[in-house]
Amino acid sequence: MKKLRYIVLMLSLLLATSASVQAQEASATEAGEVNVNELVFGHIGDAYEWHIATIGGKTLSIPLPVIVHSSTGWHVFSSSRLEEGEYEGLYIARGGAYDGKIVERNAAGEEVRPLDISITKNVLGLFINSAVLLIILMSCVRWYKKHPVEQGAPKGGVGMIEALVLMIYEDVIKGCIGEDYKRYAPYLLTAFFFVLVNNLMGLIPIFPGGANVTGNIAITLVLAFCTFVLTNLYGSKEYWKEIFWPDVPTWLKVPVPMMPLIEFFGIFTKPFALMIRLFANIMAGHAAILSLIAIIFITVKVGPVINGSMTFVAVAFGIFMTALELLVAFIQAYVFTMLSAVFIGLSRVKDHHEKEN
Repeated sequence: MKKLRYIVLMLSLLLATSASVQAQEASATEAGEVNVNELVFGHIGDAYEWHIATIGGKTLSIPLPVIVHSSTGWHVFSSSRLEEGEYEGLYIARGGAYDGKIVERNAAGEEVRPLDISITKNVLGLFINSAVLLIILMSCVRWYKKHPVEQGAPKGGVGMIEALVLMIYEDVIKGCIGEDYKRYAPYLLTAFFFVLVNNLMGLIPIFPGGANVTGNIAITLVLAFCTFVLTNLYGSKEYWKEIFWPDVPTWLKVPVPMMPLIEFFGIFTKPFALMIRLFANIMAGHAAILSLIAIIFITVKVGPVINGSMTFVAVAFGIFMTALELLVAFIQAYVFTMLSAVFIGLSRVKDHHEKEN
């Protein structure tokens, strides 16, 4: 019965995802032709408001605070002020290099971006997802305080979190880093659960889910930068020796430092790979689901037979892709943590003579 309940719950979530996208695209269809490119990137992109649904031609959204410093000073107001156009010399650009961003015009009449620290959809989603993560983990902490170890292993949600922690701690962190793995365990466990929660929350079609946080390259850049700092800040002497004076024939090091340049370049390609891998996989998954559902509205004018058959195919593949994204959400969190642990472990390499002793 428990397995059946979980299956029904998952199917309900997947159908809700498809239904939510269909409802929003149906509103777009009523207004005219469906622009698939605008529709897809409108869902996965950032915004100054949180769009929830469009009902009867009326848009239901949550306006977010705009905080910018322009040529006339600081401006703090609700994003709803920008719906009618320009407000206090600021407006949202339509097209061009700053498409979708708040801009102003300089003395020459050119669009320029002010300092923008607004609470956008992705920023609010980041706050919400972080709060969800804290609630989940603090609930586990509270359970362990009330239940001594002698009472046995936890069950349910706490047991699932414990299994994930042990898996990442024993198999990934301890296995990849080596002796001083405990120093890096807090960061790597935090990174795993942070990425996992943000990935899963991005698949929920209704507020407070739906924000494409880990599909935003700025978020993955910061995560990769944290791994970059830990990898190189605590790198051993042997690690730096292998970069600037690797164990290769001398003619590959002098007079042209070919191998040292390649090794030094590798310092930056590793975190770059982390950043792109997570960003591309999450964004591509969301775009694929939205593109499949958009087929329903593209084929409306072709005829009821073709449209009906394509609707069935689009919904079926949409549900399949959403189920696949649940797996990808876990895999990407696991891969990010594993690669970070591998990079850190490589930076902790010891001298060959120390290993022999």
